[in-house]
Amino acid sequence: MIRVLLCDDHAMVRRGIRDTLADCVDMQVVGESGNYAELKEHLRVTACDVLILDINLPGRSGLEVLASLRESQSQVRVLVVSMFSEDQYAIRCLRAGAHGYLNKAGDPVELVEAVRAVARGRKYVTASVSDMLVDQLSTPSSESLHDRLSERELQTLLKIASGKRLSDIAEELMLSPKTVSVYRARLLEKLGLTNNAELTVYAIRNELV
Repeated sequence: MIRVLLCDDHAMVRRGIRDTLADCVDMQVVGESGNYAELKEHLRVTACDVLILDINLPGRSGLEVLASLRESQSQVRVLVVSMFSEDQYAIRCLRAGAHGYLNKAGDPVELVEAVRAVARGRKYVTASVSDMLVDQLSTPSSESLHDRLSERELQTLLKIASGKRLSDIAEELMLSPKTVSVYRARLLEKLGLTNNAELTVYAIRNELV
C-alpha cells in the first residue's frame, strides 16, 4: 500500500486529488495539510511514502519545503503538483530534491501513474519536461537569468514580488534582515535590475508568480 500525504493550501484541490487516489486499491491518503506547519507535524507523526506537494504555500513555499526535507535527510519521496507551468518550475523542483513534477491541469490518470512511479523509486517527468532536460544538456547557455539564482535568492525574489517587506521575508525565512538584504542585492546584480518594482515585473513577465 502506497501511503500518500497531501500538502496544498486549497481544500478543493486536496479533495480532488484525494478522490482521484481513492479509486486506486494500492494507495491510501494518510493525511492532509494546508501549510508547512501542518505538514511538519504530519511528517513527525504520520508514516508516508509519497508527499504530493504544491509550490505556492502560505509561509514557506514548496521549494523551501524541499530544501528542509533535503536538510533533514527525509526518506519521503516528493511529487510536486503545481499550477505553475512546467517550463518555469519543473527542473528547479527536480534540482531541489523533488522526484517528480506535474501541472494541476494534467490528466488524473497521469497523477496516479506519477505517484506509483515515485513510490517505486523512479523519477517522474512528462514528455515536455524530458524535452527541456535534453535541451538544457545540448544548449546549457540558453538558461534564463533566474535559473542561476540560488534557492534562497529565488525565494527572496518570489516574496518581494508578492509585496512582502524585507523584514517580513526575514521573519518567514528565519533569517536576519541583513542576510535578506544581501540576497536582494545579489538578485539585483544577477538579474541586472535596480529596485523592487523591477524585480516584481521580472517575476510576473517570467510567470514566476
